[in-house]
Amino acid sequence: MPASVPADLYKLLVDTVSDYAIFALDPDGNIVTWNAGAERIKGYAPSEIIGRNFSTFYPLEDRIARKPERELEIVRRDGRIEDEGWRVRKDGSRFWANVVITALRDPNGTLVGFAKVTRDVTEHRAAAQALRDSEQRFRLFVESVRDYGIFMLDPDGCVVSWNEGAERMEGYTADEIIGQHFSKFYPPEDLEWDKPGVELEGAARDGRFEDEGWRLRKDGSRFWANVIITAIRDASGALVGFTKVTRDLSERRLAEQQALEDARRVSLAEAANKTKSEFLASMSHELRTPLNAIGGYADLLLAGVTGALTGIQCDYIERIHRSQQHLLSIINDLLNFSRIEAGGLTYDLTPFSLNKSIDHVVTLIEPQANQRGLTIEPRSAADVTAFGDELKVEQILLNLLSNAVKFTERGGRIEIAPFDVDDRVGVRVVDTGVGIPADKLDSIFEPFVQVGRGFTSTHEGVGLGLAISRDLARAMGGDLTVKSAIDEGSTFELTLQRP
Repeated sequence: MPASVPADLYKLLVDTVSDYAIFALDPDGNIVTWNAGAERIKGYAPSEIIGRNFSTFYPLEDRIARKPERELEIVRRDGRIEDEGWRVRKDGSRFWANVVITALRDPNGTLVGFAKVTRDVTEHRAAAQALRDSEQRFRLFVESVRDYGIFMLDPDGCVVSWNEGAERMEGYTADEIIGQHFSKFYPPEDLEWDKPGVELEGAARDGRFEDEGWRLRKDGSRFWANVIITAIRDASGALVGFTKVTRDLSERRLAEQQALEDARRVSLAEAANKTKSEFLASMSHELRTPLNAIGGYADLLLAGVTGALTGIQCDYIERIHRSQQHLLSIINDLLNFSRIEAGGLTYDLTPFSLNKSIDHVVTLIEPQANQRGLTIEPRSAADVTAFGDELKVEQILLNLLSNAVKFTERGGRIEIAPFDVDDRVGVRVVDTGVGIPADKLDSIFEPFVQVGRGFTSTHEGVGLGLAISRDLARAMGGDLTVKSAIDEGSTFELTLQRP
């Protein structure tokens, strides 16, 4: 002890330290001094502990194993021992202690006792254990992830760790790849311009590098990968390596390419439909002009403007007129169809009387029906009001009646009547005609499909009437459906919205 420092100053220093238990033991391990830190940590007052053996602080399992005695033996031999382990407080609770025991000898080298310094490091140990547990959990997490290849590279780009996901994705086991350069995963065209090196330079410079591109498996096959490389630096900022996370996006890329192809096909189909509709509209307008002229001149000839006609001449001109009307009807159907497809029709939706519309179309179709020896029976009922475009509804009804006349044999009957049942309003057209095969019921509303094709009788038209009629009905918020059986007739039902 320096002569200038009073002895009681050392005693004061030891006695007042509260973060360390500092006390002396005699050569047998009995306690001879006790400071404030010892009382705080261990829970004993000096009067309760001085004179007792220091083994009092050891748990039962350590005393049975004679750990206190063995520690003193080591100190006698080596002069010092340091240990960490469980110690026991006065109340029986345990704490994790860092303990240093030092041999005390007189100037002659004779052992006179021991100095024992104990520190409670329970919180430090808990924090260290929590860190170890966290690291272990993270390591297990990384190693068990299967959807991502997660591994580490040294500063030169050599693989130093390898998880299960990397093995599944790349095909290499850890023993096969650790120590190899990560450029093994890149195709030849990328190696030509040192893409792996460029990526490491970018990650080292910016802290992170992300890329998508082709990568190679062990078997040489390619997969489309998303790759993120992150630089790892120590506390001083020195580069110690990189983490590399790889995900196989081959399926997603294939789906995206398929979606692009589908969109391209849809775009081409839409363009083709638009071109087709424009062609039909243009053709229809071009054909209607000469057809109207043919009809006009036929009417003039029949009216005798150029002089009286013979019976056979009148017959021929009547045939010309009927053919002109038939062609004009086909052209009008084509024009209407192209307008519907192009969304070029407008609708005047208002409440109107279905009974009135039925009377109107029956008046128009009766001459045809009479020529074929058919009876049209409009079924009267209480006036039914619907909500829709009155002119387009009459166009649908005229089409349905024309079909019924066309496909009903002489002497047959056609009924047309409004209905108002539950939440539905509309019109039914029922005929006693040839009927429709069950396997054709779904197709008759398709464009250019004719009802009755394949039977012995032939019928005029191009098969657009029902397609146009259903499209018109649905555009007004309604629908057009059919029930039919061969040789029993057909029932078409037009449903419309209520006002």
